[in-house]
Amino acid sequence: MAEETKPTPESSNKANSKPPAKAKKAKPPKLEDKPFSEFMEKHFTPALKEAFDAEGIDDVELQFMKQGIPIKGANPSEQCWQVIGNWQNGKRQFNLYFLDENIAGQKAFSYATDGNQPSTVESFMIDERRVTLDLMVMYTIQRLNGQKWLFGN
Repeated sequence: MAEETKPTPESSNKANSKPPAKAKKAKPPKLEDKPFSEFMEKHFTPALKEAFDAEGIDDVELQFMKQGIPIKGANPSEQCWQVIGNWQNGKRQFNLYFLDENIAGQKAFSYATDGNQPSTVESFMIDERRVTLDLMVMYTIQRLNGQKWLFGN
């Protein structure tokens, strides 16, 4: 008669155990989910500067600040966050307004030339359901090109 062998607790654990499942890596938050000021200062403004550089405009100055809308008739005490860009020694200037302190909220755009104040505020990116860094940069460059400020037309 053959000897019966009983599995030891160690051998049965080895046979039935699976390698430990790899822990899922926590996805870092999307850039667009970061706090508004951090996103604007660390991501949007530098990306916009790079886009200007790619178009051959290397003297652009970009500022991110909270101030009143510089349009005649606007209440200067009602402030909003803005990206203010100018180049050619201030001959060309644009403002992107973030009325809700949120990249997905209401945004507006204005521009001016030769150091003048802008005369109108236009809506900006109103049809976008999802706002991303790349879209914000693309729409800004596209809007400035609408003024024929960037590309030769």
